[in-house]
Amino acid sequence: MTDEEMIESYKNCLQAYSLEQLRYISAQGVWSLSQMYNHMILTALDYLVHVEICAAAGEEQTLGKTEGGELLFKRGGFPPIKIKLPDGPENSPSNSDSKEDLMSGLDQVLLKLKEWKSKVDIVNPNYKANHDGFGWLNAREWLGLVGMHFRHHLNQKRELEQKLVYR
Repeated sequence: MTDEEMIESYKNCLQAYSLEQLRYISAQGVWSLSQMYNHMILTALDYLVHVEICAAAGEEQTLGKTEGGELLFKRGGFPPIKIKLPDGPENSPSNSDSKEDLMSGLDQVLLKLKEWKSKVDIVNPNYKANHDGFGWLNAREWLGLVGMHFRHHLNQKRELEQKLVYR
């Protein structure tokens, strides 16, 4: 499944949820589907900004990935584990977005993803931007993180869907 198809599948699922289901929090410390979608959208848009930063860099970076970054790209995705983000407002996604807001966010991610996929090959692979955990990544690697991140959240999505109340 391509990254675009993956995002389209998230869009299809989003249409099927009621607003109550989207915002349902099953337990303290567990995100709602809305929060998960919000997180994925904001993270993807951030990754895509870093693709732009790489494209505009104009200066080669000799530093590379961290050990964790090397492992991530060698594996081709995030490990199948739950990753707990540090507490704080920047890691507490909104639970008040409408379905339309989330759909619009996914559409924006898709548009930018397609735009960059068509031109990432012309970006110098030695123009890089730093990721706090993975080290210095080039435009193609930042672009690859988008799909990896959406795939990583598939298990969380399934778990959250299993806890939904269908009325």
